Amino acid sequence: MGECPVYHERQRLELCALHALNNLLQRAEITQRRAEEICWGLSPHSVINPHRSFLGTGNYDVNVIMAALQTLDYAAVWWDKRRSLESLVLSEIFGFILNIPSPISLGFLSLPITRQHWIALRQINGLYYNLDSKLKSPVRLGGPRELRDFLQGCISRGNCEILLVVTKAVEEARLWISEGERTT
Repeated sequence: MGECPVYHERQRLELCALHALNNLLQRAEITQRRAEEICWGLSPHSVINPHRSFLGTGNYDVNVIMAALQTLDYAAVWWDKRRSLESLVLSEIFGFILNIPSPISLGFLSLPITRQHWIALRQINGLYYNLDSKLKSPVRLGGPRELRDFLQGCISRGNCEILLVVTKAVEEARLWISEGERTT
């Protein structure tokens, strides 16, 4: 029996938030048109929308990601990086969306500056994958230990934000964190 293929959208324009959402969901759920509708719904009276690129090429902010997830009955929980990753209850977490620094390149030339970039991580068939749209294909991370090591590496490099994607019920009951950590 062959391995189940992993859905993976590749980077186009500044649509990494859209790609991160679709890669997390493992289907083409959020279109650029839908992301634009969400942007304008968040700031209906703005001349220049603060939730996306001025040029209209994407670069959607966290508010668009959170609103898109809410329309699908998911919630995004900001991870407090001061906490131990061991307190995550991985079985209750649908996936992760990270905002990480990413080098800018022009063709083969890599520039000495970075921009923030959205990526998704998710467990598929018992293994965690890095579904970064800038990768040629998904990268298998492995099990829970490898996932935590990857997350810790991102935190250690700095300028990284982590969103836990959970169902609304898991968010409300705070089941994504170990019981002893729920009150703090």
